[in-house]
Amino acid sequence: MDIQERTEMSNLVVGGPVAVNSYDNAITAALVENRPVMLVHAFNGGYLRPAELSEESHDKGLTLATALDDATKDAQGHLWYITPAGFFGQRPLYVIESAAGQEPPEPATEEETGTQGGDADAAKPRRRRISVHQDAPKSMADTVQVGHLDKVDEKWRGKNGAPGDTQLWVVTVTPWGGFTFVPITHPDAILGFKEQTVSADSEPRLTYNWGGDFTGTVINTFYPRLPNEWNVPYHHVFT
Repeated sequence: MDIQERTEMSNLVVGGPVAVNSYDNAITAALVENRPVMLVHAFNGGYLRPAELSEESHDKGLTLATALDDATKDAQGHLWYITPAGFFGQRPLYVIESAAGQEPPEPATEEETGTQGGDADAAKPRRRRISVHQDAPKSMADTVQVGHLDKVDEKWRGKNGAPGDTQLWVVTVTPWGGFTFVPITHPDAILGFKEQTVSADSEPRLTYNWGGDFTGTVINTFYPRLPNEWNVPYHHVFT
């Protein structure tokens, strides 16, 4: 599959055979610089947000909102970190962390910082992550929760002996510059929608990947956008 020839290509490959556009600032910021981005849906331009923004919430899922209200913006509920988390074979793995409700880091001890001090190893905020239900996507019940691994419900924590495997995702860059999320616990599924359709306030769920590969389908693709790129048009991918 060809990628739009609007810029040069880099050698960075994420989760599949599609190279990342070296000048796509949002993709680079999300995967390389670990900067927060908006996850905007390819179909209707809605953005992914936790259903509950407060740091006390660990048993709620996700929603797709089409209006960026002040409360969500103030709480950073529109921003996500795509944080590296090891490998699945040769595929890099990531966790999807919400900037909303993050807890401040605990002060580092002298043992942790060493005698030199400084902020090189400064503690990072503790962020809630998207966890996948162990039995998904067999039912269309709540299949994802946004919370800390030790606080989400039992069926949303790790199985197969790995404590955090329900929070690990293969992040695939599509030929159109979007993201498709594949949980390693369910490689035949992608982050989709409960009713198989996309509308305002749709509920993201784990759904079968009818596309049959890690690229998935356009309808279940999210475009990473930096906060200042909120008004960038997305529908040009269909023209």
